[in-house]
Amino acid sequence: MQQFHINWNKVVSYIQNNFSIEGKIDIIGIVYLIGIQELGKGKNRFFNKEDKINILHIAICRILEPFGYYFFIGKDKEGWPHYILKNKIPFNPKEQLFLIKKAIIRYMNEENILE
Repeated sequence: MQQFHINWNKVVSYIQNNFSIEGKIDIIGIVYLIGIQELGKGKNRFFNKEDKINILHIAICRILEPFGYYFFIGKDKEGWPHYILKNKIPFNPKEQLFLIKKAIIRYMNEENILE
């Protein structure tokens, strides 16, 4: 569990240092950045509220895919990734938070963002 906390702190430090974020960044902000990365269309682009929700969804699907919760089915004609739900995500908020943090750490390692 201690290694988990060390890795999570690495994620938070990386985000704060590379995106010039002052203060504390929340998990939703990190998930949003992953969604932008996965969408690949974030630079100089305006997203409406619905787009932002979809970006969060893309990130959650992508990071939970290796854990067997989602399956990538492809991209639409505009380049937005689409997933289907394979298994229900734990309903307990504490379990969800732990799972999402664990998935973010895995994602950052897979993408060679963390050392």
